[in-house]
Amino acid sequence: MPRLLRAVGLVLVPVLLVAGCNSSTAKKSDAPQGSQAASGPASTDPIKIGGVVSKTSASGYTKKDTDLGAKARFMLANDEGGVNGRKIDYIGAEDDGQDPARTVTAVRKLVQQDKVFAVVPVNTTTISGSADFLQQNKVPYIGWGTLPAFCQKEYGMGYNGCLVPGPGGSVNTSWPGLITAVLGGNAQGKSVALISQDTDAGKFGLRTYQVAFPPGGFTVSYAKATVPGQTVPTDWSPWVNEIMSSNNGKAPDVVVSIMQTPANIGLFTALKRAGYQGMLTDATDYDPALLKQASSKDALQDVQVFVQNMPFESDAPDMAKFKEYISKANGSPVTEWNQSMMVGWNSADLFVSIARKAGPNLTVDSYQAAAQNFQDSYALVGDRKFPQGRKDSFGCGAMVQLKSDQYRITAPYKCYPTVPFT
Repeated sequence: MPRLLRAVGLVLVPVLLVAGCNSSTAKKSDAPQGSQAASGPASTDPIKIGGVVSKTSASGYTKKDTDLGAKARFMLANDEGGVNGRKIDYIGAEDDGQDPARTVTAVRKLVQQDKVFAVVPVNTTTISGSADFLQQNKVPYIGWGTLPAFCQKEYGMGYNGCLVPGPGGSVNTSWPGLITAVLGGNAQGKSVALISQDTDAGKFGLRTYQVAFPPGGFTVSYAKATVPGQTVPTDWSPWVNEIMSSNNGKAPDVVVSIMQTPANIGLFTALKRAGYQGMLTDATDYDPALLKQASSKDALQDVQVFVQNMPFESDAPDMAKFKEYISKANGSPVTEWNQSMMVGWNSADLFVSIARKAGPNLTVDSYQAAAQNFQDSYALVGDRKFPQGRKDSFGCGAMVQLKSDQYRITAPYKCYPTVPFT
């Protein structure tokens, strides 16, 4: 297993930040949650865990396999003897439909009705409206750290750190570093267009990458978050026309899409039809299921996809274990893996690792104490270090490219340095 000496990494995908979407999110639960009490004697009872995942959405985009990934990792933990002798009772992930109101309902159900110890995994863009509720009820939660809900929160953690830095934080340069590697090792004078959706997080993502790209020699010639956040445009010509002339009247060398798959397919298809010849890159389209539809397969041909975890093509032992247990949890062989599975697996892995460190008397207090001073190295995501991970990102990345019916690694799994966030 490779030991990662320095770990950074950043994936920012468009997210819908929902603050105060429901006044009930600011209320504490009506009664203490027995299974997550902050103190008490050691228990041998199973540790109840449940998640919140956007298995469905208005756009048709799904993250349902996040649930499978978490189930597989918790199954592995139980096969290994559990957490200090206690089995994990994973009750599955609630589907919030990527709808703010449904997210609130799902979270409150898990906490107040199901009485979970922790909410793991979290893979929805609308968790922010429930972050205060989870904080007030002292419920740990872990997910992909692409939202402020995973940053500078006492009970929230991103499995690869905080990917949306605040004042005093840092921005890593993994995505631009990997693009540079694909370009042959020199990005000096190369122009890049950044595009995202018209959401608070989309705008924040642009601001972040406007900081991350220039240190590597790139010139940011275009940076706009004007794509609708809730619907996928049918006419991409306004954005295509702007991008194609953004580099002093010419097309940029690289187009970076900080959007989810449906929008990427629309944008990339339109750019190709307009004759764009440069590099197209995103961070969400590493999914063999996309190859089953001609429209998505054609749109994503030659696209360079930034992958924040070790690519599935790796022969590392931890990757082999991941694949073995994904099939085991699925109940039948799985030959196609996707990033949603990895989000679920890595979220669950971080929980298991911290809970084991907390010792046999697992309470929220002991869990939080272990999380406050946690450090290890895990091959699939890199070095993990807290409390630093509450304000900074960590993890490595690779670049893969779709060629015909398969992905191939175009830039190897590697760590890149950070730069101050300004």
